[in-house]
Amino acid sequence: MKGVSTPLSTAVILPSPILLWRFKVLLFFIWGFGCSKIGWDSVMRMSVDLRDLFLYEAFLYYNPLLLVTMMVWLWGVNLWVFALASVPYSKIFDLDQNHLTHREIWKCATWMTIVVPTSMTAYLYLYSHGEVLLAAFQPVLLYAAVATVLLFPFDIFYLSSRYFLLRTLWRIVFPLQAISFADFFLADILTSMAKVFSDLERSVCRMVHQQVATIAWFEADSVCGSHSVAIPVVLVLPYLFRFFQCLRQYKDTGEKTTLLNALKYSTAIPVIFVSALKYHALPDRWMNIYRPLWLFSSVLNSLYSFYWDVTRDWDLSGFTRIFKFSKPHICSHLLHGQTWVYFWVIGSNLVLRCTWTYKLSAHLRHNYLTVFAITALEMLRRFQWVFFRVENEWNKMNAKTSVPLPLSDLLNEEDKLLKSNDHDV
Repeated sequence: MKGVSTPLSTAVILPSPILLWRFKVLLFFIWGFGCSKIGWDSVMRMSVDLRDLFLYEAFLYYNPLLLVTMMVWLWGVNLWVFALASVPYSKIFDLDQNHLTHREIWKCATWMTIVVPTSMTAYLYLYSHGEVLLAAFQPVLLYAAVATVLLFPFDIFYLSSRYFLLRTLWRIVFPLQAISFADFFLADILTSMAKVFSDLERSVCRMVHQQVATIAWFEADSVCGSHSVAIPVVLVLPYLFRFFQCLRQYKDTGEKTTLLNALKYSTAIPVIFVSALKYHALPDRWMNIYRPLWLFSSVLNSLYSFYWDVTRDWDLSGFTRIFKFSKPHICSHLLHGQTWVYFWVIGSNLVLRCTWTYKLSAHLRHNYLTVFAITALEMLRRFQWVFFRVENEWNKMNAKTSVPLPLSDLLNEEDKLLKSNDHDV
């Protein structure tokens, strides 16, 4: 109450926001140290022979959700920068007024950062201490909780945003209507997470066949083994979704560039399936026929995708904007108004586009830590791709709203005003 003094005895003393934030950070570091210590001790309890298999199994269950958590953090950074640059991303993505801000995205990412490693630590601890059934229940409970939160029908946990995501995913899988910018934008992000979906499929497969916390699935030809046909099928799905989106766009707009874009996504299909043939072809046939074909398709996909990123998605035709900023925009000035940033983005995009084919290749997945690092780098590439892609879309929207009328239309408008008798001079 303004102007009214409150007795000291009845005043409520609240902690300052800075003090509360520091306390939360302290608790977070204590939690992180505790999880690391318990996890390390649990791994060291295992015998040397079983330790690698044990780590690989635990990593396979939790690595998809860890990568999803990383992507949510990066998306929050994207929205934060857009907010600083006054980029109307809600208008670009056609979001309603209840859309999540970067702070709310970071809040979701924080909870994911806490829950996923906690479940992983519990799995390591219980398995190493002989509680196999309880350990096997941990990833099952975590995946069930994630599915429940996404599908929860009540107005909590950001209901409108969750359903907007689910509706967009539905339109990606079944492109039966006109494609919006949000549809193919999210579909492009899903192509960078193809490995995540492949690992999710393998994890759910083991849960369904009751192979969690066992070593039965390590047999290559088992139902959920490394030679499973489902692995390349799931890897190729995001590219097929994007391919059919391009065909739908061509049907609606008649633009031939959408067919060229569809061709780009189709070049990923041979990379995935020819690589998987190594497990089903004779060694001589693989070395003489399929391996050269895989190398050729990998180079073609990498270079084509790189060209499309720079010239189409980012509209850096001829790299002219590297050397001359004729029409600077707010986002450009804030994010990448320096020339070296363009060199960095184009160079890193080329390198990471080439390494991305490593992850798509089934026969190169023996070192799971290397594949995890490449997948994380691909998400960082997509993270920086988002800035330029959204800015390009924003520039297109501005160009459409500020297109001047042709001279003939201006003369017609002038004649109508001069002949009108409904106004006073």
